[in-house]
Amino acid sequence: MTAPHTPVLLNEMLETIQPKDKGVYVDGTFGAGGYSKAILGSANCRVYAIDRDPNTKRFAEAIESEFYDRFVWLLGNFSSMCTLLAAQGINQVDGVVLDLGVSSMQIDEGERGFSFKKDGPLDMRMEGEGMNAADFVNNASESELADILYYYGEEKAARRIAKAIVAARNSVPITRTLQLADIIRGAQGGKYQKSDPATRSFQALRIHVNQEFEAIERGLIEAEQLLAPGGRLVVVTFHSLEDRLVKRFYHSRCGRLGEQSRHAPKAQDTQAAPSFSLLRPEKRNASDDEIARNPRSRSATLRAMEKAL
Repeated sequence: MTAPHTPVLLNEMLETIQPKDKGVYVDGTFGAGGYSKAILGSANCRVYAIDRDPNTKRFAEAIESEFYDRFVWLLGNFSSMCTLLAAQGINQVDGVVLDLGVSSMQIDEGERGFSFKKDGPLDMRMEGEGMNAADFVNNASESELADILYYYGEEKAARRIAKAIVAARNSVPITRTLQLADIIRGAQGGKYQKSDPATRSFQALRIHVNQEFEAIERGLIEAEQLLAPGGRLVVVTFHSLEDRLVKRFYHSRCGRLGEQSRHAPKAQDTQAAPSFSLLRPEKRNASDDEIARNPRSRSATLRAMEKAL
């Protein structure tokens, strides 16, 4: 079994979620189990861990052997946490933690198809079911490809990359990660700036294949329904698109929708009473020491809020 990766912002997460004895917590994105184990080790509490990736069960088994009476691993999507927890007889919890995006573990395993640095089948499915990245890349129209790369990857060269993908697949199907990465790099002249030219496109395809943004939006609502008064929701994001979704939800639930566009109709004063309060500081980032130990933490942002009493 591969050694689990150290989760980012671990101390900040614990300081914010504040595990307490007899508390019940949800780790909605279990991964290698770093957050779950830290919460269990901080208090005599119970953790329900959720992950859509069946490959994470091997990490869950190790935690079950240590905290067998206080830990439950559930296969599923955190966007269905209310249903998953209800099946366990749980209707309220004291805290929910979400560490969004793809895990280092998934990227490091070339055969999963997430990496543009390691060769493997062009898959990218977290659950191993449904449409994979190769299906989409080889069958989507050029305009649909361009839209996905632009909206989910914020890729400025989206149309040029989409055109190159269509031209390449007309000669031979695109089935491997490095094959696609080379096409993307070639479409941009193969020049490296701050990051690999394939970074944004691979991100976009992964988000689309796994319907990640839909899961985030639904998962935040599910967490809101599941949290007891005074319960805390902690979310860690790794890029601006994820963070924007979370920030918008947080502000809407805390009565801080912000200023509207001057072109939009004036909103009616019918907003419901805030269901959460923001915790200060509003966002936290990794320290210089953590970034030096774990470069992946450089882009991480933690946001948290507390359910209204």
